[in-house]
Amino acid sequence: MQHDLIAQARTWLAEDPDPETRDELAALIDAGDTDELAARFAGTLQFGTAGLRGELGAGPLRMNRSVVIRAAAGLAAYLKAQGQEGGLVVIGYDARYRSEDFARDTAAVMTGAGLRAAVLPRPLPTPVLAYAIRHLGAVAGVEVTASHNPPRDNGYKVYLGDGSQIVPPADGEIAAAIAAVGPLAGVVRPEDGWETLGEEVLDAYLARTDAVLASGSPRTARTVYTAMHGVGTSVLTAAFARAGFPEPVLVTEQAEPDPAFPTVAFPNPEEPGAMDLAFATARRAAPDLIIANDPDADRCAVAVPDTSVEGGWRMLRGDEVGALLAAHLVERGATGVFAESIVSSSLLGRIAEKAGLGYEETLTGFKWIARVDGLRYGYEEALGYCVDPEGVRDKDGITAALLVAELASVLKEQGRTLLDLLDDLALAHGLHATDQLSVRVEDLSVIADAMARLREQPPTALAGLAVTSAEDLSQGTDLLPPTDGLRYQLEGARVIVRPSGTEPKLKCYLEVVVPVADAAGLPAARARGAELLAGIKRDLATAAGI
Repeated sequence: MQHDLIAQARTWLAEDPDPETRDELAALIDAGDTDELAARFAGTLQFGTAGLRGELGAGPLRMNRSVVIRAAAGLAAYLKAQGQEGGLVVIGYDARYRSEDFARDTAAVMTGAGLRAAVLPRPLPTPVLAYAIRHLGAVAGVEVTASHNPPRDNGYKVYLGDGSQIVPPADGEIAAAIAAVGPLAGVVRPEDGWETLGEEVLDAYLARTDAVLASGSPRTARTVYTAMHGVGTSVLTAAFARAGFPEPVLVTEQAEPDPAFPTVAFPNPEEPGAMDLAFATARRAAPDLIIANDPDADRCAVAVPDTSVEGGWRMLRGDEVGALLAAHLVERGATGVFAESIVSSSLLGRIAEKAGLGYEETLTGFKWIARVDGLRYGYEEALGYCVDPEGVRDKDGITAALLVAELASVLKEQGRTLLDLLDDLALAHGLHATDQLSVRVEDLSVIADAMARLREQPPTALAGLAVTSAEDLSQGTDLLPPTDGLRYQLEGARVIVRPSGTEPKLKCYLEVVVPVADAAGLPAARARGAELLAGIKRDLATAAGI
């Protein structure tokens, strides 16, 4: 067994084109570190939900140039099998470690395979790549990013020519094509022959961002902004300047790209402590709101002044921002379909129904939301918002930030705030309170065990609320294709449990709906909602054994 492992590692080493990972792997072989080698050679990084994503390093279970070259060769073979010979593939990348190298390798492989390749001019937000695919008439796009994952991760996200992320069966067919790639020596990789795009593609994206705002709307909201050490600063500030908003006050410690993400444990606005510097900046600058992007700027977080909480600032949940943007679009006379994933708040459906608009639920991920027919607006509770589906058929943290700033400006002119509008929505539709139980694991079997336990012994009540139905989503439903998840309906509440598709996490999404008779009843309704969520979280953790 040990001999086979060393032989496997030597075979990989012999064709690795990267001096850095060659040295790393050679050191492990020389040291006879079979535990570490086994961790890297126990399989291959699977191409799935978000393409590829994993820790950087040598070997087939890590992100490296060998894995990326194979992925690119498989994608190229798939595109050619679909009759796209000579078609354009646009490639974007963020500022993480090795992102530019992986983008260049992808361009070389596409060129060598007889496709045309064009690389974005520099590290830019993922939505710029999603826009460029449609704008340039490409047959596919690749974004090298690991979004808000830890610093040592990177990833490879694939879009097809409609500008949305891949879904079945394309993902399986691409995975099969990757598996069929032979020795790397047979993958043609010329030194040049692809195009590096100029700033005009970004200019076109920025011109399109204006389309999300209403003509003549107020643009007075003052913001503090953090890019979370990612690529958002230059694009968001340019978009705000074009629109005529006051220049955002930057969280200077996090404004420039830095793949080490030195000021945060995880570069995700949802993680504890990630927004501390933004809150400190806001206490000095006294803006109307804080806006944060994640490192590739496809997500948008919002915080608002709130004297009732310690520190005076409160993060809005993704579901709250999702409802606020929906209400704003309704007020502006939007038509079309509003859509969200099943793990997001049911409040969106109530807003759409009252406005006479179409509404659809999808599986988790914008690859599903973006495919809804007639989509006008889509959101997901994990801070993702699609507010201009004709321009960017994916979540876009830049245009979402513009729309939030416009809404805050409209309310400011009325002497009101985002919190006032949330109160209005609670009075109109009931208080929809959401929370998440999220467990990060080292050992993925913990997740599998928890799912198996819940399937074998589903809870009959949570927080004293009876479970009225339990669905195993792996069987599919009338409206949804199969997915690894469980959905429980309770009296006045809903719970969904699923493994994350992009991180080693078990995620449980909780929602309770508390009726509210009048404004005087809001504090009691909030207290009841918080109490129920805490109880559901406690009882669900016990039921899942986590």
